[in-house]
Amino acid sequence: MEDFYCREVLSGNTQVETVVDTKNVLAFYHTHPFYEEHIVVIPKKHITSFITVKEEESIIMSEVLSVIKEIATDMDDKFGACTVSTNIGDYQTNKHMHWHIHFGKRIRD
Repeated sequence: MEDFYCREVLSGNTQVETVVDTKNVLAFYHTHPFYEEHIVVIPKKHITSFITVKEEESIIMSEVLSVIKEIATDMDDKFGACTVSTNIGDYQTNKHMHWHIHFGKRIRD
């Protein structure tokens, strides 16, 4: 199972530019952005997908959503809009729940 975030980011093997770092959540600029402004939000605990979140992980999810809201609000204030998304199933190439917050033109496929 591919998990770039545990293997590379959370382990420190790949350095990232941090946006927000809390007890349970890390937000950082995408390592290979698809958009002009592209931030990724991940839980520090391995959770495979949004649809696999367990009830006992609700505190972590609350923190994830709080960080997403903070970043989306900042982006909306700065640019007037943003997109917040997560992928599930076959659309999710990295099997560690993560959220994208982005704005601007697509800069790569």
